Amino acid sequence: MKKRSLLIIASALLAGTAMPTMAQSNWPAKPIRIVVPYPPGGPVDQIARAIQQRLGEVLGQSILVDNRSGASGIIGMDAAIKADPDGYTFGFGVPGGITVLPHLQKMPYDVNEINYVSLVARVPQVITVGPQVPVNTLKELIALGKKDAGKLNYGSAGNATTPHLGAALFAQEAGINMVHIAYKGAAPAVTGLLGGEVQVLAADLPAVRAFTARGVKILAVSSARRSELLPDVPSTGELGLPEVVAESNYGIIAPKGLPAPIFEKMRQALVTTLATPDVKSRLAGLGAVAISTTPDEYRKLMQSESARWGALVKKAGIKLD
Repeated sequence: MKKRSLLIIASALLAGTAMPTMAQSNWPAKPIRIVVPYPPGGPVDQIARAIQQRLGEVLGQSILVDNRSGASGIIGMDAAIKADPDGYTFGFGVPGGITVLPHLQKMPYDVNEINYVSLVARVPQVITVGPQVPVNTLKELIALGKKDAGKLNYGSAGNATTPHLGAALFAQEAGINMVHIAYKGAAPAVTGLLGGEVQVLAADLPAVRAFTARGVKILAVSSARRSELLPDVPSTGELGLPEVVAESNYGIIAPKGLPAPIFEKMRQALVTTLATPDVKSRLAGLGAVAISTTPDEYRKLMQSESARWGALVKKAGIKLD
């Protein structure tokens, strides 16, 4: 009788360990949620939705975009990082919540514990001027900034956003003094540029690309080399400002403790998805370059960016409002 009881207990224990293994091998068995920490319709949401359908086809399940905006992306990032690691909730990693805001405030999550899966898109940042500004090159803008020191206003999508830091970095390296005006989002910042409230705007390409027809002038891409999306626009690197490198890198992150087999299946699905011509074309149309990486490459890039922006935040005395 005792021997039989022990056999029953052993069988139950084996069954208990087999169930999670079976769940991992059958993954995904239901729709997968990707938490996007910004509102529907914005540039980040559009990038996430550009990969949504194809990723679902590769995995054989629907991909649901769950928009959880607020606190500059922190709310959505927190929800994704702390989700149940069952393989049915992932997050859309945004640079501000990883590389900038941790230098300015206490975060609800530990950035060192973020589970990086892969980058999905790289968005170049550009330096632009409004239609009323009498310059056509970055060299002319720098000359104007030195001539009219403190008289040029530059806008951004918000205080301590990557476009704000990119513009601050440009001003610092170019040796010009400009006044920062923070807007609540990229759209009102572009409106301010068109209306002449600000003369200069550093922004992610998707935010300004459509407004070149209305007089917005893209003077340079903030990178070491020209962007394949704007082959006729010079880079800051070739214009003598090699330190002015600013871009937004977006990727997929997962909750801590996600089983390795599920993690690897998702990573491989992203690699396949991002190599698809229609996904590449869709992202290019949004002003983004499709890119996949290893988890280690993604993590090291974010660590490097965090160190770089953290140094600028300190040197420039940038603070949250």
